[in-house]
Amino acid sequence: MASHTNLDDDQLLVERKLSARVLTLNRPKQLNALSYYMVSRLLESFQGDEGNSDIKLIVVKGNGRAFCAGGDVAAVVRAARDGDWRYGAKFFGNEYKMNYLMATYSKPQVSILNGIVMGGGAGVSIHGRFRVVTENTVFAMPETALGLFPDVGAAYFLSRLAGFFGEYVGLTGARLDGAEMLACGLATHFVPSPKLSLLEESLCKVGTSDPTAVSAIINTYSEQPFLKEDSVFNRMNAINKFFSRKTVEEILSSLEMEAESKTDNWISATLQTLKKASPTSLKIFLRLIRECRLLGVGQCLVYEYRIVCHILKGHYSKDFFEGCRAILIDKDRNPKWEPSKLELVSDRDVDRYFSKLDVKGWEDLELPKRFNNLPAYAISKL
Repeated sequence: MASHTNLDDDQLLVERKLSARVLTLNRPKQLNALSYYMVSRLLESFQGDEGNSDIKLIVVKGNGRAFCAGGDVAAVVRAARDGDWRYGAKFFGNEYKMNYLMATYSKPQVSILNGIVMGGGAGVSIHGRFRVVTENTVFAMPETALGLFPDVGAAYFLSRLAGFFGEYVGLTGARLDGAEMLACGLATHFVPSPKLSLLEESLCKVGTSDPTAVSAIINTYSEQPFLKEDSVFNRMNAINKFFSRKTVEEILSSLEMEAESKTDNWISATLQTLKKASPTSLKIFLRLIRECRLLGVGQCLVYEYRIVCHILKGHYSKDFFEGCRAILIDKDRNPKWEPSKLELVSDRDVDRYFSKLDVKGWEDLELPKRFNNLPAYAISKL
């Protein structure tokens, strides 16, 4: 693994403020995209603070106009193209361990999502006990357009949303604002951005890890935002109708039938988005979210790790590399997926991504057993 320089130290600001640990993602020019160093340092900080009785809660926030726009996948792709796919495996492995630690943490985590929250940014926030959004928040899991799939435990937390809203958000990469995140349960509180510094000040004085006391403090600054009239959340009946279908093909054909019978901008935009995404990615994610409805967060992350390692190895598809080329490198936004059609991706093809890798030195994601000593709220928060 590449060694880090002193410049890396500024990528994550780790501060002790009275009884709180405040962690600030600090790569504003890169929209706080998570580097290998940041992921490792976050993991280290959470591990170190769990046994520290002086630290009562953790605050995670971003510097600049983003909370975090995702993982730094460009570095992962560069390494894999140079033959080092294991760099990406280590990156994702550490990231998923961090997600798991946050999801099972014994102290409250308050994530302040003031700005862009995408991909890996959701992983370092949504698993925490409290997710505070503002009028500036924009959330999305856009991975299917990149030839990847919504990971970082997304199949776990999206499958816990009402109806089939999680399928819709994960398959289409739909953008949600703060009010929509609150309405669907991805956020716990809405606080106008001018009040955030006062909120943080109060949180640092809390002096207890009792989630009821922390919630009461956040409630002091919270407001009930208005959902926009054209919010996707107001289309829950339609979303449940289409995205409850058993296969991606059935989801698409039900949308197409509806589009033939009436003109609806939302339906045509949803169709267009699904047709532009990687067929393999769509099928992997639909299988994953359906399975993860019945699984704990740890097993979901184990599956994700297998899938992402298969993707990095390029065994069955090079869609991730092609998606990164089209969207992040050449920016022609015209990826050539292979296989190019949903019907060319069989159930057996999808099965292979969920299997262990038959590669020398590869091991399944090892997660510690943590639930025995945790308060009940940490086990069933979402």
